Formats: sequence, C-alpha cells, structure tokens
Amino acid sequence: MKEHYFTCPHCWENISMLLDSSIANQKYIEDCEVCCNPIQVSVQFSNSELIHFQADSIGQ
Repeated sequence: MKEHYFTCPHCWENISMLLDSSIANQKYIEDCEVCCNPIQVSVQFSNSELIHFQADSIGQ
C-alpha cells in the first residue's frame, strides 16, 4: 500500500488515500475524508510504481 496526497475536487482540501500497488489498473469511487463527497479515482501502476493518478468529482 502506498499513501498518496492530492486535492479533493469538491472541497479543495489536501487529503490522502492508500493505494494498492499490487493491482496495475484501478478505477473506483471513494468518499472524501473531509467533505464526504464521492471522488472517482483512477490509478495505474507499473512495477509497483505509481505512473498515473486522477481524481475527479462526480455528481453534485
């Protein structure tokens, strides 16, 4: 697991998520730990190194 910091696309707070580097391509929805709004997360790993991270707001 790798901790990754980024800005919430809803409330603009700096938050972190634990990312599972054992799965190369992932796309899922997780709520912001500050404002509780849903965030669509897209991550890609290569040899356990993060090569792509994207966090988009959904709905609202």
